[in-house]
Amino acid sequence: MLTDSHNSDAAELFKSLGLPNLTIHHAFGHFDFTRPSRRILVIGPMGSGKTEYSARVWRDAKVALHKSSTFARNTRTAHADRRNVFFIRSILDAERFTEYPDDALAYRGGYESLGKRIARIRDSFELERILEDNPDCGTFIVDEASFYDERIAYVISRESERNGRVFIFPTLILNFRKDIFNPTARLLLETATDVFPLTAYCEHRDCMEDSFYTYRFYLVEGQECPALFFDPLIVVGGDQLKNDPRQPNYATRCEKHHYLPGKEYTYLILKPLGLEAARGNLEPLIGELRLLNTDIQSSALAGHFEEKYGHRQSESSLMNLNSLKVPCIAEKALMYLFLEQNLIGEHQFISITRELNLDTEYLTRILTDNGRSVRLEGQAEKL
Repeated sequence: MLTDSHNSDAAELFKSLGLPNLTIHHAFGHFDFTRPSRRILVIGPMGSGKTEYSARVWRDAKVALHKSSTFARNTRTAHADRRNVFFIRSILDAERFTEYPDDALAYRGGYESLGKRIARIRDSFELERILEDNPDCGTFIVDEASFYDERIAYVISRESERNGRVFIFPTLILNFRKDIFNPTARLLLETATDVFPLTAYCEHRDCMEDSFYTYRFYLVEGQECPALFFDPLIVVGGDQLKNDPRQPNYATRCEKHHYLPGKEYTYLILKPLGLEAARGNLEPLIGELRLLNTDIQSSALAGHFEEKYGHRQSESSLMNLNSLKVPCIAEKALMYLFLEQNLIGEHQFISITRELNLDTEYLTRILTDNGRSVRLEGQAEKL
């Protein structure tokens, strides 16, 4: 892994995450279409310019396509010319940039019209069809590649090694918890050949430090309320600021201003309650969820926060306490045990939802975002 003075911070970050040796780049010049079989990760927090990087590759391709036939021999492998760029976006990402045309490679501040060289896909199988249907394209930009199934990493690696095609992945690698986003993100890192790490200024009003991290928060009566650690990993939505306290907002933040309350509670209290429920004793879990739902100040979560933050007046302590103001905390705790930890079965999930009269509209939406279908009868809007 490259460790000179210009990228030692990024190298140390990747090393701490247990990632393989990769070539790390910091400056972006014109894209080199003569080099085959690359798998390039463009990573950074939201707002760091990952999709704008893709637009620059597209613009460079338009220039490169005017070069001579002699030059073209350097950009081709069999029928595929790496100057022919195809852009792929997840079907889950449809709510972003709705004000732009369907053929737009859109980013904050502008867009490029791609004509027929753009598609939305659901999974790695649909990607294979795109590759087969576009044999002349040698460069594929797969936006937010971490959203897809793990198989996509090997589909891409095989295609790149066999046919010289280049793949670019502008994607989140770290989630709002500062963990590897998911198994797909891990596999993309393992099979990548190059990494371009991008940062952004911390968006805290008093800070301009570099940020590697994506911070999730909610607005409750105009107040910033950090997402709890057990907030759902995947929540599909656009980039616009949301005042609905059930809809998350995102910002880029440095380590100091990335608030993430509830991690200790998750492992000290919530997950053990889920383990006990998995053994057949549901009552302790139901008791805590009931308090989270109707009397949060009496919950173990509030007690833990009072012990941890209650006697401090620092900005971070006050901000972390704000997380208790966000609605649907019981729903999020139950979803964490069901979707991520697999400690609660579907029958138990439905039973607890009914017993506690939880918000089925919210639960259904999050389940859908995470590719799960559970039949929940009735809706209990809580706002």
